[in-house]
Amino acid sequence: MGKRKFSGLEVLLIVLFAMMTVAAVTLVGLFVAAALKDEFAPQCPNIPVAERVDCFPDAGASKLRCEQRGCCWSPMDERNIPWCFFPKNHGYTAESLEQPNAYEMKARLKRMASPSLFGADIQELAFDAEMQSNNRLRFKIYDPHRKRFEVRHEHISNLNSDPSSPISDTLEMTNKPFGLTVRRKENKKILFDTTFAPLVFADQYLQLSAKLPSNNIYGLGEHVHRQYRHDMDWKTWPIFTRDAFPNGGTHNLYGHYPFFLCLEDESGKSFGVFLMNSNAMEVTLQPAPAVTYRTIGGILDFYILFGDTPEQVVQEFLVLIGRPVIPPYWALGFQLSRWDYGSLDEVKKTVERNRAVGLPYDIQYTDIDYMEDKKDFTYDKTKFRELPQFAAYLHEKGQRYILILDPAIATSKRVGNASYESYDRGTKTNAWVMDADGKTPLLGEVWPGETVFPDYTSQDCIDWWVDEYERFSREIKHDALWIDMNEVANFKKGSIKGCADNKLNYPPYTPKILDEVMYSKTLCMDAKQAWGDHYDVHSLYGYSMVLATEQALQRVFRENRTLMLTRSSFPGVGKYSGHWLGDNAANWNDIKWAIPGMLEFGLFGVPYIGADICGFFDDSSEELCRRWMQVGAFYPFSRNHNAQGYKPQDPAAYGPDSTLVASSKHYLKIRYTLLPYLYTLFYKAHTTGETVVRPVMHEFYSDSNTWNVDRQFLWGKHLLITPVLDQGQVNVWAYIPDAVWYDYETMERLDTRKTFIDMFLPADKLGLHIRGGAILPTQKPDVTTTYSRRNPMGLTVALDDNNQAAGELFWDDGDSRETVENRHYLHYQFSVDRGVLTLKTVHAGYMDPHNLTIENITVLGVPHPPVSASVTHVINGMHENATILPSSSITYDSAKQVLFLRGLSLTLGETYLVQWDLVVADYQRFDCHPEEHADEAKCKARGCIWEPSIMEHVPWCFYPKDYGYAVTAATESTSGMTVDITRNKRYRSSGRPESPDIDTLRVEIRYHSGDMLQFKIWDPTTDRYEVPVPLSVPATPETDETKRLYKVVVTNMPFGIQIIRKSTGTKIWDSSVPGFTFSDMFIQVSTRLSSEYVYGFGESEHPTYKHDLNYHTWGMFSKDQPPGYKMNCYGVHPFYMGLETTTDAHGVLLLNSNAMDVTFQPTPALTYRTVGGILDFYVVMGPTPEMVVQEYTALIGRPVLPAYWSLGFQLCRYGYANDKEIANLYRDMREAGIPYDVQYADIDYMDRQLDFVLDPQFKNLPALVNSMRGEGMRFIFILDPAISGNETDYYPAFVRGQAADVFIKWPKELSDDIVWGKVWPDKPGVVVNESLDWDSQVELYRAYTAFPDFFRSSTAAWWSQEIKDFYWNITKFDGIWIDMNEPASFVHGTVGGKCLGNPLLDFPPYMPPLESKHLGLIHKTLCMNSEQILSNGKKVRHYDVHSLYGWSHTKPTYDALLNVTTKRGIVVTRSTYPSSGKWAGHWLGDNTASWDQLYKSIIGMMEFSLFGISYTGADICGFFEDAKYEMCLRWMQLGAFYPYSRNHNGKNNRRQDPVAWNSTFAEASRDVLNVRYTLLPYLYTLMFEAHTKGSTVVRPLLHEFVNDATTWDIYKQFLWGPALLITPALDEGARHVVGYVPNERWYDFHTAKDIGVRGEFLNMPTPLNHINLHIRGGSIIPWQNPENNTDYSRRNPLGLTVALSDRGDAQGSLFWDDGEGIDTVGNKKYLLTSFSAAKNTLSNQVLHKGLAPADRLIMGVVKIWGVGSVKITEVILTHADTSRPLTSEHNLDTQELIIDATPASVFVDDRFEIMWRTGA
Repeated sequence: MGKRKFSGLEVLLIVLFAMMTVAAVTLVGLFVAAALKDEFAPQCPNIPVAERVDCFPDAGASKLRCEQRGCCWSPMDERNIPWCFFPKNHGYTAESLEQPNAYEMKARLKRMASPSLFGADIQELAFDAEMQSNNRLRFKIYDPHRKRFEVRHEHISNLNSDPSSPISDTLEMTNKPFGLTVRRKENKKILFDTTFAPLVFADQYLQLSAKLPSNNIYGLGEHVHRQYRHDMDWKTWPIFTRDAFPNGGTHNLYGHYPFFLCLEDESGKSFGVFLMNSNAMEVTLQPAPAVTYRTIGGILDFYILFGDTPEQVVQEFLVLIGRPVIPPYWALGFQLSRWDYGSLDEVKKTVERNRAVGLPYDIQYTDIDYMEDKKDFTYDKTKFRELPQFAAYLHEKGQRYILILDPAIATSKRVGNASYESYDRGTKTNAWVMDADGKTPLLGEVWPGETVFPDYTSQDCIDWWVDEYERFSREIKHDALWIDMNEVANFKKGSIKGCADNKLNYPPYTPKILDEVMYSKTLCMDAKQAWGDHYDVHSLYGYSMVLATEQALQRVFRENRTLMLTRSSFPGVGKYSGHWLGDNAANWNDIKWAIPGMLEFGLFGVPYIGADICGFFDDSSEELCRRWMQVGAFYPFSRNHNAQGYKPQDPAAYGPDSTLVASSKHYLKIRYTLLPYLYTLFYKAHTTGETVVRPVMHEFYSDSNTWNVDRQFLWGKHLLITPVLDQGQVNVWAYIPDAVWYDYETMERLDTRKTFIDMFLPADKLGLHIRGGAILPTQKPDVTTTYSRRNPMGLTVALDDNNQAAGELFWDDGDSRETVENRHYLHYQFSVDRGVLTLKTVHAGYMDPHNLTIENITVLGVPHPPVSASVTHVINGMHENATILPSSSITYDSAKQVLFLRGLSLTLGETYLVQWDLVVADYQRFDCHPEEHADEAKCKARGCIWEPSIMEHVPWCFYPKDYGYAVTAATESTSGMTVDITRNKRYRSSGRPESPDIDTLRVEIRYHSGDMLQFKIWDPTTDRYEVPVPLSVPATPETDETKRLYKVVVTNMPFGIQIIRKSTGTKIWDSSVPGFTFSDMFIQVSTRLSSEYVYGFGESEHPTYKHDLNYHTWGMFSKDQPPGYKMNCYGVHPFYMGLETTTDAHGVLLLNSNAMDVTFQPTPALTYRTVGGILDFYVVMGPTPEMVVQEYTALIGRPVLPAYWSLGFQLCRYGYANDKEIANLYRDMREAGIPYDVQYADIDYMDRQLDFVLDPQFKNLPALVNSMRGEGMRFIFILDPAISGNETDYYPAFVRGQAADVFIKWPKELSDDIVWGKVWPDKPGVVVNESLDWDSQVELYRAYTAFPDFFRSSTAAWWSQEIKDFYWNITKFDGIWIDMNEPASFVHGTVGGKCLGNPLLDFPPYMPPLESKHLGLIHKTLCMNSEQILSNGKKVRHYDVHSLYGWSHTKPTYDALLNVTTKRGIVVTRSTYPSSGKWAGHWLGDNTASWDQLYKSIIGMMEFSLFGISYTGADICGFFEDAKYEMCLRWMQLGAFYPYSRNHNGKNNRRQDPVAWNSTFAEASRDVLNVRYTLLPYLYTLMFEAHTKGSTVVRPLLHEFVNDATTWDIYKQFLWGPALLITPALDEGARHVVGYVPNERWYDFHTAKDIGVRGEFLNMPTPLNHINLHIRGGSIIPWQNPENNTDYSRRNPLGLTVALSDRGDAQGSLFWDDGEGIDTVGNKKYLLTSFSAAKNTLSNQVLHKGLAPADRLIMGVVKIWGVGSVKITEVILTHADTSRPLTSEHNLDTQELIIDATPASVFVDDRFEIMWRTGA
């Protein structure tokens, strides 16, 4: 059998060699370890894992590199935990300790001898500490010998120390290694302990770690934190100002805030830590709990702030950095904005429609579109010509106008080549940031094009900026200023000329900032500013711009307060400016994440904060915008703002009667009602530092349930806002803190507290509750604050458990600057006790000109009706007589226990007592446990969430939102991106211990062309298998961003890739979802889809063409498996086309050949899972469905051009008894006159099913083949790959193959034997008893077979020689049919069933849902550890390349066919993979004779059209089981329009060929095949277009009519190309078919009539002998009269059918060659001509003329349809400058004109023209 075993001596030698190798490796390892130890010995005690501090924060950690840094190495099973961590003997020692006084401490620090992390360590440091106040400790570590950059903070620099507590009560120092312990002086609790990890202080790398007392950490920014309380599971947050999208990743955003607050415990005691450092940094939080700071410049300047409550910590922080400004009152009104209204007229339309619906609305913005070419200090005098008057227009109605300015100043001229004076003046004053030379302005690019950047740290620049703003304000009146793009943003990387290679632009360590390039989307770091290098001051750019802008605003608005809004910020900005949360998007995540963002900016001292309501990017649905308007009504900064190109989302745009408008008005009226309370909160923020938007935790810190509440928030102490933040929800799981609460709207008291409740909030409701103990000042609302401030005021009193309440009111003119400082304000304090409300005027420095009064007081929680109520006026402390209120002023609601006091007319500013006397509420899940039998324990063991759902199919076990990977490094170029990502180790491994997770991955994104990109994810440290299928990518990438149809965004946490179609903003790929897993044998990635319209993936039987997204999973792994639902079949095609709702289309290929599956879910989303390899995706952008296929086939290879004869009808069966049976069939077919080109022989012709051996029963087959070929027929024979190894006689195929070593073997370390299987070949000398069961037959009769490894070039040569010998020595043939090449085997794995090597390969840790998956991957194929060898000599496992076997088999077969026959021929293969279509066609496998297989064959063909295999079809009438008469007849009609049209059935089934039934059947078959043969010139032309352009042949209707959504679901009709619509009968007994007629003119093929129906379904009569065919108007179809085979039909004249469109024109083309020459296209031996008809004239244009004389065609009959009912009387042919009349026939009923051009003998490849005229 050809097997070979090692001798005993050989085995002994191998064992000895292995032992010596192991010993040698061990000795080398010991030597290296000893050498390292001699240099430095890290002290690595048993450091708890949670306390490890990363010694290798950069990429590439390894044991060797770790030890080179003198650190400890201890790998774990999770990558987010440091494997390389600091020992105990790194750092510094403290020397020369000094204590100048009781409040200060100083020391010098010396670096301990140890290896360096990044070089340039500073050997001596100075340490200064000072107790600056009772609640503030500062310590500072710096270089005493060299001045380093320190932040110049405008506020902090002016602070004075006022200590009262000795520093020793708070700070302790450890000398060796140096460390600090900060304690709370009251209880000595350790708060900040740096002794557990070393200090690192190098020139460009500073690190300090500290243990913390709890996990309750809040703050750090600016980022999108999906939760307010930080996740301490090894999270790293970069801090460095950046123009980036707040899309939920972990990347750095616009502001720079190295400040956090720590809540210590339920006592409320808290502290804050602020690092005053503006350099790029990152902060790592770990579960010790601990924090590590890594910054790359400046000094370490820490402030520790102590408080008894979280609020006190914020107050202390704001004392340090500056308390926030009070915005003008009108700035608290609702605001509208958008980028690109387009014109001032459109702005006014927006204003007017929102005024018309009565929306409270104070402020209108204009974004950069108001400018002339986006230039600062200009306006567009065409589209915004009336802008100078716009402010007055708004002021008329009490509204305000705000405009935008960006920092970047254009260098270009203004319109008309006029000077841009702002730029000229700035240049003259040297106002710009300079290049590294300090002299040349740095040039970048922002909105206006090439720009310079003002250096706001320079006084010259500040003066210029103030002057320019003053000039502009005189031209365009406005009320406030919005400054943007001041991170600083630059569309170029660094500058237009790039950035120099130096330590500033490329520091030794780059924090994990977005893109991990310092100058990405900003300036070069070596740029020069007055404050220093941009490297140091980058994050201060927005801060310095705010300071400069404040001066400008003061100059222009003088005594008026005005408003500033900035995007970039730094601690202290809130003293002058507000902030919005940046360029969010209209999605449900961003509405949620806005709340943690607002809460954090409350910590940061910027209370005037909010998110863009309804989302900036993307279209906002009505539901989302409605819910966002509800919650946005309670943003301190309440602005609806959206982006260019998206639908208007101002409330009125949704319709005046919409629920959104009603809901928006309702809650904005509540907002306006409560503006006095909100304004008072800003006063408190300004004077005491209290937060405005407040975390629930700040008020209820003793309740641990509140510590992570971040989907609710408070206004101050008293108003709880509970919004709906999830789509489709009307119930919110809301927390009710431990207090009395009243529903604001119903005024009812809640009966629950300190618990979660299911709060019912229908579409128009938001949860709004007043805390018991509150007194809220109110005012009657109006449409603007201008008007509302004139209205009467009121109080809402909410009594607490003790029937008490308190509140206050701050009131001034709402607009003047520094009213508090100048004491020009009114301040009330309110209190209730024992039924007496005191309204006490604390300060009366302002009298409102509108003579305001407090009219109404509402008291909630009054348990009994009052007997009476009275008001007492207090003047100068003296009580006047009480006034008893009339009963008409008192109302009591006993059900709600609410007291209403009305008509009080209490003068605002006066003190009063008011007394009353009483009588005594799932589709976003991604499956974490796709295997069966999930339960809660298994789920949680994977770190996932277990939550049952009542929705069918929804996974109960699903990933947490941040499960996956995070970006740790990123580099972007014009041609793509390279990103390093690291697994989020907060979660456990993926739950498959045998498949270890790979923690660090590399991502490459390549912009191959404008319409194609690739992204590849792999392990850069391991040589993992990659698919060896060559693809055709452009030699150079598309570096011009404007030419790309897409943009790519990489999200940070979880890592994901978003591919966005630029023209529509549609995300066609968005993998920023949880669950990305990359382990050794299990890889999973999910993506959101652009719509529910997804097509493709195969090979499997799909019941519809469009995928059902309701949790369906499809396995892919090539297998000898007949088509069946959810069964993986012969080929693997991980490609799909997505159709976007905009009618654009795209395609996605995953180049991975391992066993895999894909799961759809209705999100809509898609999950890929594969058991090996890498992720290598290619995306083509279309944008039409047909272009998707063209682009895809350009990538994988265009489909083969089949021989013309292969388009003829073909007959085959498995089970021909002998050659005589074939001869008789051929005779009968000829006699019946049925067109028929190809006869097959299945494995019956082989002797014992041996390849290349003729069975004696078929000894006359060669002669029969020759005879048939002589009559124009063709012959195709079958070859299977498996070669028998059991032969007793000489079997050349095996012997020569074994000699050439072509067969698949085991890896040599396991065995040198062939991996034996069993397939069709029988053992020699056996008689098969077919009555036995299958397994017994295989066991008893089947020979051992070897499988050629077709990857090897030697195998291809052997295979070609065997085919050649068969052709010349046995029988001629014209094509080859290759089967069983999945590869199929009748035993599982190998003979005997024992696979050698790693059993996990055969039964992997994750088994996709494949057919018989319980039997493993080896079911019906080879052992997965079998070894194959690629053409380059690389050894690969069958585990990886199994699904490529058919692909590898195809090209050698195609090459052999061409080489042997010297003709094109055709190869038909069963197993395919992307690019197989370059060499072969495919049939849809061993189907069954059942009705459902008819329509499923259409789906299969359309899918293979997507896959780039045009020559495809199903076995007509079915392979298995007996066909029924009607079904087979309908299938013959359908199959006549398969590109590959073959009737084939299986052994022991009844005959089903057309002459096996009766004469009626034969006639119907002949008729429909005559139609096919008539249309073969058209079909051949389509094949040419597929071969050269990648167009589809069998074409879904949606490819031609994508704008008609009805076509998106059609799969029981199809097109040939663009012009022929086929609507077959597919159901038993059907005599009518309901078919869709797209919106074009259509002609009935059989009658030539315009059917007069379009854009609707039509009930088409379909008798048993009929198939519905329609020709599209506007098409010209070439045809020929049919014959018995193509050898004869090709000789007939060419006819044309001209189907005129509604316009009376038509187009078409013809490709023609000799029909079988090799590469006639490449050799230019063909004719290509186009035809066009217009204005009663048909003409041709010869595009290429290369035919041999024998292949030239003459013009025949021309049929022109739709010529009208006016009689055509004359037809003229013009050819070679000669005109002649032609005979014609005009049918006035059908409007068909038939012209016979045959007598003229005009060649088609000559220019001609045919014109027809009427007699009119």
